[in-house]
Amino acid sequence: MGSDHYFTASPASPENLRRIRVRLADQDVEVTTAGGVFSPDHIDSGTSVLLANTPPPPPGGHLLDLGSGWGPIALSLALEAPHATVWAVDVNERALDLVRRNAESLGLTNVNASLPEDVPDDVTFRTIRSNPPIRVGKSELHGLLERWIPRLDERSDAWLVVQRNLGADSLQRWLAAALADAFSVHRAATGRGFRVLKVRRHGTPRTDAIEIA
Repeated sequence: MGSDHYFTASPASPENLRRIRVRLADQDVEVTTAGGVFSPDHIDSGTSVLLANTPPPPPGGHLLDLGSGWGPIALSLALEAPHATVWAVDVNERALDLVRRNAESLGLTNVNASLPEDVPDDVTFRTIRSNPPIRVGKSELHGLLERWIPRLDERSDAWLVVQRNLGADSLQRWLAAALADAFSVHRAATGRGFRVLKVRRHGTPRTDAIEIA
């Protein structure tokens, strides 16, 4: 991938499109991936742990895959909840193109692959699922979560998978402090060195709930 990162907006590395066979929502499917995106050759371990340790998504409303890559989480949500609207959000334009290709090839019409700024401000989510880009750095990661988790509907959950040795436990503590009274945060599962964190929104957050000194 050269000097590209999977969170690069427009990767300069060769696209090198490829077809791989994966299992999503209990179905064996073929998808298209490419160079310059996260885990182009398989579903990465963290995403596999997340998919194996989250409940079926809500059947309707807006669902968010934050940091979608080529789309394993978004496509799974869309397959499981065909009447919901799934937002696959990423800064990597090549990844978003792959999500669109894959949704079309699977006959999924309920997937919106979008840059963050293209998601309407009034959309709220009945669930958020994410293998967040930990390697962007703590400040960028915190800003990402501060931006999106408060957009959960009331009595709705976000599910995040984070590698234990990349700061899952400290991120859990930060989330609990940052989101405060309107949310609860706990470790829902572990596997392959990863933690699955569940963030539940109970009510309307305080206006200062996500400000950290």
